[in-house]
Amino acid sequence: MSKNLVIMLGCGLVLGGCTFMPKYERPTAPIQEAWLNGSSSTNGTNGTAEQMDWREFFDDPRLQQLIAIALKNNRDLRVAALRVEEARAQYRIQRSELFPGAQGGASLVRQKTSGVATAFGGGTILNTYSVDVGAAYEVDLFGRVRSLKQEALERYFASDEARKSVQMALVSQVATEYLTQLRLREAKAIANQTLQAVQASYNLIQKSFEAGAASELDLRTAEGQVQTVKVASASFLQSLAESENALVVLIGQPLPADLPTGKAFRDQSLLTDLPLGIPSEVLQRRPDILAAEHTLKAANADIGAARAAFFPKIVLTGSAGTASAKLGDLFSGPSATWSFSPQITFPIFDIGSTRSKLDISKIEKSIEIANYEKAIQNAFREVANGLATRSILDDKLRAQELLLSAQQKRFDLTTARYKQGVDNYVDVLLAQQDLFAAQQNLLQYQMARLLNSVTLFRSLGGGWKAEPIHE
Repeated sequence: MSKNLVIMLGCGLVLGGCTFMPKYERPTAPIQEAWLNGSSSTNGTNGTAEQMDWREFFDDPRLQQLIAIALKNNRDLRVAALRVEEARAQYRIQRSELFPGAQGGASLVRQKTSGVATAFGGGTILNTYSVDVGAAYEVDLFGRVRSLKQEALERYFASDEARKSVQMALVSQVATEYLTQLRLREAKAIANQTLQAVQASYNLIQKSFEAGAASELDLRTAEGQVQTVKVASASFLQSLAESENALVVLIGQPLPADLPTGKAFRDQSLLTDLPLGIPSEVLQRRPDILAAEHTLKAANADIGAARAAFFPKIVLTGSAGTASAKLGDLFSGPSATWSFSPQITFPIFDIGSTRSKLDISKIEKSIEIANYEKAIQNAFREVANGLATRSILDDKLRAQELLLSAQQKRFDLTTARYKQGVDNYVDVLLAQQDLFAAQQNLLQYQMARLLNSVTLFRSLGGGWKAEPIHE
């Protein structure tokens, strides 16, 4: 009969049933087909955007190594990767329910019977040896198990996309801290250069004041300018230390001493030109949007499992083995045993519990649709803001460069007029103060332009390179 049991279980494996999962249809993206201000490039393309590797986008060798270290050691990314492994294991557990589960066992029962309870009026001791293999299998006629397997699979995919999202955010954060440090070092260098100039001027004014050739107003104005630059320089040092500490946390270890030489702040050249008319479909490649869609598909599969709960559940169980009173006769003689127990259960009256579970599954799908659409809208807004800021920053940079040129000329003219005795030294110090502010503001705008490129790199899902059009 053990052969019959195997045949029955084999038939259960090949039984193909329907599934009550709704046909998945991707919701229409509630956004425009393209952004209004797409690019400063004059070469349009009808191709789609392809993903760009971060090594191609960030060409500074020092920054590249820092990013590589962060991707290896960062604790947030490590947790995200472990979440993926957890979801994968959960999927394997759910998938295993598609196949029969088999268990083997062996037992020895030693039993003494009462002489009063036996017909022959004497007690005895009985030994029973047994070895058996049992199997159980749910015949998935209505797709309940397959729906649950699909749900677990989609949640696994969603966790992997969430890991990619954490990775992309990590790359952007490391780049931001690195560029911030370069900007602070440049600002500190300008402050040191300015401090040397104002300190030299203060020393001259002090000597002139002691000789009676300069007023106390000139002296105190020069002294105030020195202290102002010193405060700015100290602030740059403080911000630089905080940024370095943040970078250490991001890379998950102290900064290595053997990092390659990096590029200067003014030599940083991130990709800045975008193809004309980038389609908003590129957002479908963003990991957070892909994760939201996989979560939506999981909710869709859960509806199939909830619908299947309205129909009978068929479970085949059976066992085959051998049993004997003597250990030597366990595998010989008429010692074979078997059992086969098909079972069918179906809901009769559950006071609406099954119906309510189906309603909950449908509501959860509606929630995930809204979450998916919201993720797309937020992504579109991020890119739109980045593109709008991009054009404004270009205008600000040009204006600030002109302002810096004007302040430099003003300072040179004021210094020359002071040496000729036309202007007083207060005018020179004011011109120098405005020149210092213009230099620092230009650094701020240059930094904002670089960070805008980093933001667009992340917002567009890792790049915006156009694919070549094949004729």
